[in-house]
Amino acid sequence: MSNELDDTHEIEIDNKEAALENKTSDKKTNDVKDKEDYESVCYICRRPESKVGKMIRIPNNICICSDCMQKTFDTINNGSPYMDMMGLPPNFMNLSNLQKDIPKSQKLKKKKTEENKEKEDKVLDIKNIPSPHIIKGQLDDFVVGQEYAKKVISVGVYNHYKRVATNTMDDIEIEKSNMLMIGPTGSGKTFLVKTLARLLNVPLAITDATSLTEAGYIGDDVESVVSKLLAAADNDVEKAERGIIFIDEIDKIAKKKNTNNRDVSGESVQQGMLKLLEGSEIEVPVGASSKNAMVPMTTINTKNILFICGGAFPDLDQIIKTRLNKQSSIGFSADLKDKYDNDPNLLQKVAVEDLREFGMIPEFIGRLPIIFTLEGLTKEMLVKVLKEPKNAILKQYKKLLLLDEVLLEFDDGALEAIAEKALEKKTGARALRAIIEEFMLDIMYEIPKDENIGKVTITREYIEKKGVPVIEMRGTATQTIPMLEQQEV
Repeated sequence: MSNELDDTHEIEIDNKEAALENKTSDKKTNDVKDKEDYESVCYICRRPESKVGKMIRIPNNICICSDCMQKTFDTINNGSPYMDMMGLPPNFMNLSNLQKDIPKSQKLKKKKTEENKEKEDKVLDIKNIPSPHIIKGQLDDFVVGQEYAKKVISVGVYNHYKRVATNTMDDIEIEKSNMLMIGPTGSGKTFLVKTLARLLNVPLAITDATSLTEAGYIGDDVESVVSKLLAAADNDVEKAERGIIFIDEIDKIAKKKNTNNRDVSGESVQQGMLKLLEGSEIEVPVGASSKNAMVPMTTINTKNILFICGGAFPDLDQIIKTRLNKQSSIGFSADLKDKYDNDPNLLQKVAVEDLREFGMIPEFIGRLPIIFTLEGLTKEMLVKVLKEPKNAILKQYKKLLLLDEVLLEFDDGALEAIAEKALEKKTGARALRAIIEEFMLDIMYEIPKDENIGKVTITREYIEKKGVPVIEMRGTATQTIPMLEQQEV
């Protein structure tokens, strides 16, 4: 019996040793792969190998550039006043105690060789680029309406692909076409780009303009938007240089009116973004949003980066209306002053002078040549948003109740009632989920209590708090059962 226990114990020890060896070998393999894929970064100045040349490697996997190594030796040999003040010997530094690894988010991928570039160019062949109608068809599965906006953004992305793939054509340089998207809140600007991000093979970064300030002030610099794209491209500079950046809430950096202070988060940000939009080489931090001595820096050319800007531009419709009403005067051919008061598509008549009046500087607007608007959502469009997209809100709740083996149905009157309530809130499609959450709360709470419930039908009366939902029990005909006590309004 003792011999069997000894044998079992020896087998367990052998298994543990084998697992430890496998773990060690996997770590070595990953370390070797990191060395092949990523550039070495100086531990002291954080500059990559492409900037400072060949690195000096010392124990514990530490790389130091020749400049920093020379400065370190000079400090050790000559001594330092700070060492004397602290009573430390000149050779107090022990490099073996330094941190062993640099975070992967701050490692920069090596530049590709000519062979790899040729292979990549074949992948970006014009024949492999999805046509605009294919991109729009994929957007149609998720986004309801907005036909013109989807057409514009599909053509813009398609041309961006072609521009990156060809680079030049018969010595005619193709300029990039940055886009400005204008639409009321809840019309689907951000959702349109987020859906596009899932469909594209190029890196896409979505950022917000509200936190941007002029360089030197608290907040993010304009270069931080490119840093986010670099992170989305897995710190691959060449991949990031053909990506797309969507800057949301661009109307928040409009020039402030009636202010005597320095406009560090308005006009100054627009001026700082001019070279970014046009195309220039900028230095950005790797793995961080702000520049500091402990973060490696790299250079990115924004020449092939497509910028899409979006904003709600509140009160822009009033500026458009004022411009259009200037044509009204006394006479038979004069326009009425209240002609545009109830125009739902007033934003579609936007002109460059309206954006200048809003607070966007001419140089900034000039670098966004494609300007298009999104329609405000109507009652019919809101009903389609509820039930037609692949990830529609109603489909999500149906799936939730289906997990409890209960069918959930909405009649046409209920859908219209939800859309009417959403229009009253004036927040677009964002209002739909809040309305549904409100009346579905009691249903989601009561359904798990009774396992005999097989089907729930939501009616208009229930949405308007004048009735109860129709409940169908398992194995019985449809009947109205007061599952929830509600007072008539």
